[in-house]
Amino acid sequence: MVAKQIQRELSDMLLTDKVLQFAVLPEAALGADRYLSSLTTISDVEVSADLQVVKVYVSVFGDDRGKEVAIAGLKSKAKYVRSQLGRRMKLRLTPEIRFIEDESFERGSRVIAILDRIKAEKEAAKSKNKEQFESPDLPEDERDWEGDDPDEDIIYVK
Repeated sequence: MVAKQIQRELSDMLLTDKVLQFAVLPEAALGADRYLSSLTTISDVEVSADLQVVKVYVSVFGDDRGKEVAIAGLKSKAKYVRSQLGRRMKLRLTPEIRFIEDESFERGSRVIAILDRIKAEKEAAKSKNKEQFESPDLPEDERDWEGDDPDEDIIYVK
């Protein structure tokens, strides 16, 4: 419950707080388009049992330099985020904020790309094999049955 509220507040701060936006995207202060250069999201928040420490998992979509700058900017503003979070939420003690880079989305997209490549290779090999089986010298009736044997996986025992 507390973790979800902290995640909501931090996400709202990333959208509305200029200090945090300039920490994540320093080029935004120079007039660059802050929506296109990189995207920073709060993917998960873990709160310790004693509510003393909050681990904030941050996903940054962009190039490697943009990721490094965004994570470094968030870590440098951890005290500021803690004070703002204390003002926004009614907690007796505001926990220490630790920003951790979350690469799970990036790993997931790499796995999906690998699976797509394997699927494309299999389809290419399948179409190549299909072309080999289709020979123009066979009659039309025999050509239909050549690759479509429904009993090829059945083992008959006498």
